[in-house]
Amino acid sequence: MHLQIHRARPEQAETLTQIALAAKAYWGYPERWMELWKPQLTFSSDYFEENESWVAEMDQAPVGFCTLLEKDRNAWIENLWVTPEVIGKGVGKRLFLHALELSRQRGFGYLRLEADPNAAGFYEKMGMRKIGERKSEIEGEPRLLPLMELRL
Repeated sequence: MHLQIHRARPEQAETLTQIALAAKAYWGYPERWMELWKPQLTFSSDYFEENESWVAEMDQAPVGFCTLLEKDRNAWIENLWVTPEVIGKGVGKRLFLHALELSRQRGFGYLRLEADPNAAGFYEKMGMRKIGERKSEIEGEPRLLPLMELRL
């Protein structure tokens, strides 16, 4: 598998939105929930101009992306999505390790994120630990979103 990682370009916004939506749907969430989440999983070209994002490509086709931000003087992964066809094939791991390396180079103390509950196991395999959770709700259903960190 030949994978390249480069900065996301604003004109990739529509493709990257499709990846995020497909990745979220992979977990079998109800259609109604997916509709409610669609606005927060829809990315404009401005988003990629304003937020440092990295795209993983195979054969020049985007298969995943992540967004790396600085919040409270720590590094944060805001998004990490891979297309369902490559889940379990190391693309998410490569994107995560890329963000981790950049965070270390920049001298951050921690890399943090808020995980989808289904992705918490992946992040634990990457060395992160749960440090709390954010209570959320969708259509009256309570959800607990793990807050995770890795000391750099």
